[in-house]
Amino acid sequence: MKKSKKVSIPYSNMSYATQPGKMVRFFRICFINQIYQFFRLNIKIMKIVVGGHS
Repeated sequence: MKKSKKVSIPYSNMSYATQPGKMVRFFRICFINQIYQFFRLNIKIMKIVVGGHS
């Protein structure tokens, strides 16, 4: 039987990819964190819009 070899191509796009850690994966799927980030971004945008209209 032949054993399959894992062939990696040097300098391919996949060789530069990093895997997210456990905390990063948790915060990406955490609903409470998503709501917090959503409102934080909206407030930031509203500050810019209101500041530009004064």
